[in-house]
Amino acid sequence: MFQQKKSDFNLHSIKKLPFTKISGGSKLLIEQHRHSGVFIARGKEDALCTKNLVPGEKVYGEKLVKLKNSNGLLDEEFRVWNPFRSKLAAAILGGIDDIYIKPGMKILYLGAANGTTVSHISDIIGNTGQLYAVEFSHRSGRDLLSLAKKRTNIIPIIEDARHPYKYRMFLSMVDLIFSDVAQPDQARIISINASYFLRTGGYFIISIKASCIDSTVDTSLVFSKEIQKLQKEGFRPSEQITLEPYERDHAIIIGRYRIKKFANLK
Repeated sequence: MFQQKKSDFNLHSIKKLPFTKISGGSKLLIEQHRHSGVFIARGKEDALCTKNLVPGEKVYGEKLVKLKNSNGLLDEEFRVWNPFRSKLAAAILGGIDDIYIKPGMKILYLGAANGTTVSHISDIIGNTGQLYAVEFSHRSGRDLLSLAKKRTNIIPIIEDARHPYKYRMFLSMVDLIFSDVAQPDQARIISINASYFLRTGGYFIISIKASCIDSTVDTSLVFSKEIQKLQKEGFRPSEQITLEPYERDHAIIIGRYRIKKFANLK
């Protein structure tokens, strides 16, 4: 069943979710979020975070939360996930039901930019996962290449996402496609990439910026039309959430791909 939500941007509302205590001390507590690989740092100000795959390394100037064991040695390190810099973080704080990103998954990310969200997904999927990051801008691509040198689960692809045949030799089938391509034809872009690379029954996440598609009509109408385009291409959206106050006129849509064929195979 398709769900449409408006973002609930109060971070403290996350306390209603089931948590498991991980570690902590007199000033700090790290708790497991209900989404796999995502955590909440409890302190003077609560913050979303992921466990740092490369301890000691920052990606975009984010804060690091370091936990020490009883001997005073570094035990675990977490990176604060800024929802004003990452639409996926904004969706999680908004209360999205499921992001479908788990350790060991193979993911294709379209519109990787400088790698902010890419780096946090890299944390979540871990060393057993693979993240193919497609970015057309050569300037952003240099940042991705630098990121991939330290994070070996990231495979940067400097190419236009409109032409997946140009990078088909670098990819195998993936479990999920994340699309953050702010273009008028972004529904077509994710569709053609899915036809090449997304397994039957796989998942998709698309970030839609309404003003990039049509700035003359109401945003809800833009989102509705984009959903219809996706449905015609075999996508089955299950949830939509707006990203206020972190992003204006943005929505995240999540669902599965070719689910009817997948069901027939089971």
